Amino acid sequence: MRIATTSGTLALLAGLLWAGAASAEWLGLGVMLGEPTGLSAKTWLDKTRALDFGLAWTLSDDQDLHLHADYLLHNRTLLAQSGVPGGLTFYYGVGGRLQLRDDDDGRGRDNDDDKDRLGLRIPLGIAWTPPATPLDVFLEVVPVVDIIPDTEAGFNGALGVRFWFK
Repeated sequence: MRIATTSGTLALLAGLLWAGAASAEWLGLGVMLGEPTGLSAKTWLDKTRALDFGLAWTLSDDQDLHLHADYLLHNRTLLAQSGVPGGLTFYYGVGGRLQLRDDDDGRGRDNDDDKDRLGLRIPLGIAWTPPATPLDVFLEVVPVVDIIPDTEAGFNGALGVRFWFK
């Protein structure tokens, strides 16, 4: 069952990324470090809206697999007076997270700490695009509310970099 769930989730994320990339001019691929740590992808839908995806691992507990997809809105005017070359962009959005937990610790599936989790993400971040480069650097803090198997609140946060393909 776990293989089917994981495969289906990866197929869904790949399909969303493909659909976003097909309708967008740009695709950014990179890495993020923090909680979680892993791969990051982003595609622009227009000048202010984007889809963001993550395939990563949590560093706490049992290094669980973390998958997320977010719908992001970008505000380029909020930090326009920052004086940073290339400029800073504030972004926010909403998304979902699936955390596939490692249950090979001998505690069995009766323990809630071993159950897969599904939750809501609310990403808040700042992105910097260095002048004359195909890169962006981002820092985000993400409140997360798990709704399955039980309600629990927490935070994710990452520092990342992406290379942009046209």
